[in-house]
Amino acid sequence: MLVVTDPTSGKVISETPPLDATQLETVMGQAVAAYTPWRELSFAERADVLLNVAAYMRENVETLAPLMTQEMGKPIKEARAEVNKAALCAEHYAHHAESYLAKESINSDARHSYVQYLPLGAVLGILPWNAPFWLAFRFSAPALMAGNTCLMKHDPHVTACAKAIAEVFDAVGAPPGIFQNLPLANEQVESVIRDRRVQAVSFTGSSNAGARVASIAASEIKSAVLELGGSDPCIILADADLATAAKTVTVSRIINAGQSCIAAKRIIVEASVYDQFIELFRESLASLKMGDPALEDTDVGPIARDDLRQNLHRQVQESISQGARCLLGGELPSSDGYFYPVTLLVDVTNEMAAGCEETFGPVAVVMKAKDAEDALRIANDSIYGLAGSVWTSASRGEAIARRMEVGQVSVNGIVKTDPRLPSGGIKRSGCGRELGPHGIKEFVNAQQIWVGPAQ
Repeated sequence: MLVVTDPTSGKVISETPPLDATQLETVMGQAVAAYTPWRELSFAERADVLLNVAAYMRENVETLAPLMTQEMGKPIKEARAEVNKAALCAEHYAHHAESYLAKESINSDARHSYVQYLPLGAVLGILPWNAPFWLAFRFSAPALMAGNTCLMKHDPHVTACAKAIAEVFDAVGAPPGIFQNLPLANEQVESVIRDRRVQAVSFTGSSNAGARVASIAASEIKSAVLELGGSDPCIILADADLATAAKTVTVSRIINAGQSCIAAKRIIVEASVYDQFIELFRESLASLKMGDPALEDTDVGPIARDDLRQNLHRQVQESISQGARCLLGGELPSSDGYFYPVTLLVDVTNEMAAGCEETFGPVAVVMKAKDAEDALRIANDSIYGLAGSVWTSASRGEAIARRMEVGQVSVNGIVKTDPRLPSGGIKRSGCGRELGPHGIKEFVNAQQIWVGPAQ
């Protein structure tokens, strides 16, 4: 059974049987049957479907958003924003897919030679619980607009969200089979990846799970895009606007109760402003309200699962025993649910648990650097390379960004995913890109055409 527990209360709220072999075969067959007529539609016709999906989500945000609040504890104000961001992704690709995939003429010995971008077929998306709607559309909007069909295997802890996402397509009269929900147990996924009808895989999740998915896909000679874990560095230099940085980094670290791959996780501060920044940061973190995510004034909801909360607490306690100082939080609440307080650890090093492991929760980690070079050394001393940020003058920040070993850098701003811009990591944070003009080209056939006679 796919068991969902409300992290606010700790109580089981639903149990869903996974698809059996017969049901799974039916769904796979539908995806294949839908592919040819879907790919033959014009970009404008496919765009109409995506725009209708986006409009439906915006009109029904008050029905869709609470599903995230109940199943994985996202504060309701953040849940509403996520539904609208998912709609924005659908709208963006509806408007821009055709230009992103336009034919590219290339001079050769042919009378005319060019590259055209064609769909592959059914694409499998394996998704986590932390952003159920956004991640579903980050995967599916570009894939669908390219002419593929989509199979969504969502996390077992957000079954109602997954069901609702698929039902949006049904509600707007989308062609049957172009987007389908696969409620499966994790151990069932390998057979789907290996199924010859699945042409490529998109995976978002932990680095260890991503390695397993990638190895299975590679053994079947299938493409895989991986968006994995991160321990994102945030460099704050002496010439930064410290007050603005403290407020922005608070949002970056604590949004979604800190359960974000691209959250600022290692805040690396130049020594001359270290104490000053810590005080501003501590004040900003202390102002946040933890509580029932269904309430409008809640800033920090619960951790999605108790095993994740226990691991987070282990990282905090181990880091303290290794020499970190805890200025806020750090104690498990006695109340119901899987809450963890906003926690501030300072004097952390990359050798400590909170410095070298990915922390997935409302735990802010501050490190001291001697100068900009030392900050860059600390930032790059990680097995991860998802995203990063730097706070300094714009020109200096751009120069530092070129030397940061991450897939995206924000200079004097929050790291975020944006449908207009490519996102993805290096090292153990993944491979391939999602979003922007780069993301839509991950799941297409870049077909070369040579038209003679030779010149």
